[in-house]
Amino acid sequence: AGLLRRGRLRRRRQPQPHSGSVLTLPLRPRKIRRQLRRSVASRMAAMRAQTLPSEDSEDSRVESASYGHLGSAELLAAPLEAPPAARSLQTPRALAQTPPARLVPASVPARVVETSALLCAAPHLAVPPSLPWGSPLQRVLAELNRIPNSRRRAARLFEWLITPMPPEHFYRRLWEREAVLVRRQDHAYYQGLFSTADLDAILRKEDVQFGQHLDAARYVNGRRETLNPPGRALPAAAWSLYQAGCSLRLLCPQAFSTTVWQFLAVLQEQFGSMAGSNIYLTPPNSQGFAPHYDDIEAFVLQLEGRKLWRVYRPRVPTEELALTSSPNFSQEDLGEPVLQTVLEPGDLLYFPRGFVHQAQCQDGVHSLHLTLSTYQRNTWGDFLEAVLPLAVQAAMEENVEFRRGLPRDFMDYMGAQHSDSKDPRRTAFMEKVRVLVARLGHFAPVDAVADQRAKDFIHDSLPPVLTDRERALSVYGLPIRWEAGQPVNVGAQLTTETEVHMLQDGIARLVGEGGHLFLYYTVENSRVYHLEEPKYLEIYPQQADAMELLLRSYPEFVRVGDLPCDSVEDQLSLATMLYDKGLLITKMPLTLN
Repeated sequence: AGLLRRGRLRRRRQPQPHSGSVLTLPLRPRKIRRQLRRSVASRMAAMRAQTLPSEDSEDSRVESASYGHLGSAELLAAPLEAPPAARSLQTPRALAQTPPARLVPASVPARVVETSALLCAAPHLAVPPSLPWGSPLQRVLAELNRIPNSRRRAARLFEWLITPMPPEHFYRRLWEREAVLVRRQDHAYYQGLFSTADLDAILRKEDVQFGQHLDAARYVNGRRETLNPPGRALPAAAWSLYQAGCSLRLLCPQAFSTTVWQFLAVLQEQFGSMAGSNIYLTPPNSQGFAPHYDDIEAFVLQLEGRKLWRVYRPRVPTEELALTSSPNFSQEDLGEPVLQTVLEPGDLLYFPRGFVHQAQCQDGVHSLHLTLSTYQRNTWGDFLEAVLPLAVQAAMEENVEFRRGLPRDFMDYMGAQHSDSKDPRRTAFMEKVRVLVARLGHFAPVDAVADQRAKDFIHDSLPPVLTDRERALSVYGLPIRWEAGQPVNVGAQLTTETEVHMLQDGIARLVGEGGHLFLYYTVENSRVYHLEEPKYLEIYPQQADAMELLLRSYPEFVRVGDLPCDSVEDQLSLATMLYDKGLLITKMPLTLN
């Protein structure tokens, strides 16, 4: 029984996304569990002391050089009343070439940053051959391929995305709070991520369907029109709609573009939440969509052309960090924008959920941008929405106070018609409710709900992208092949002396359900959202502590013979099962026996 009668999990587990199911896990006596925890902790401490010097030195080199690429970039986070140019370190020539952002005074300022994708899974993290040599994207991809820790790779890519702004400052002061503009004067910054040529190739080679994968829309005379014909979006139909003034929105480009998929697969580990994207191609002198706000944190990457953006703060407090997207607004519904600027290639715009925005092309130039989205329905409220019903259920089972009957006369002084009543019985009733609500925290199955949300995140996630090292040391790099009429190089096996760790940090989650333990994993996920059912392996109770050790010890290696199992057979069967599924890498390449 994993969910105690008090509503808590006996075994410690890590957090997870949505679900209301109650978890159950095998239980051991408390004293034995304490000893197991101490033994696992001591093993991890010993391994930390023996960390490979080569890996430590490589990680430290990456960290120490993390800001070496910024050059003469500058950071502006000034009040709106201060003219941007007054705080800029750009040369007059650079300023003349870059259209200024119009920052409209508001009660709380926007933030502006002025500065002078991407791996492959069980495709591996490599620089796509189409990328120009020496481009910023190509350089960061090459750097990511040398970082052995997947969490550090995600942090480095996010740092590259918002440079020169420090990520700590962004998360502490701006995330979920302010609109942010990063202007770079580097039109090649995102080069190779996605282009109009890529869109044309996708229309020609892939089964792109109107409405499912591609939308054609325009905003004319204050009204938005969606002009999706039925069936496949062949180039003739799509480009004719574009010529007629429609913006083309490619939904889920990661399903068609390897580079976009790689970009998102790395960043999802940074956010701890599903990362998605859309591509928007807008013809010159047009606008595709009406003003609106979204229910996601949005990062706009300008890839080609120019586009005028207007961003507005939430109109009323109830729209701040909105839980759902808004309907289309008219211009009369809007106030003054908090930020108005023209994005050029290489620029980045961020705005939180609930910030109204609209964008249009001008000056006879088209625009192509990618919107990266994350943090949809990933709030405290969503978490508590799953926790509280289970907490009430557990409290009613455990505590007689929750089973006592309501006062026979409570309808005489409770309800809207008695809301202004000074009846002391009403005061006592409200106090009783407050006391019981306060006690619910004691019964809340927080870890169980966290595990379910993490399980959902595993299902939402894109399949991982592998570095050259991860590919070479995992099952994907085994030299088994068909040659001369038979398979060759067969027979490599794990032994108790083999040292292993998980393929990446966030690719698997151990969850208890229905009296069983399941390891949910991402390596067989589809690039299309929820195309496949969740993938999992069943973990036997006698292997549970070994599985926990592997999950928590990443990126440190563990000898298979040191896994806390009851027998060598259990050690080898667990390690072999995980390795064969592509979930483990070895310290050295496996050799044939």
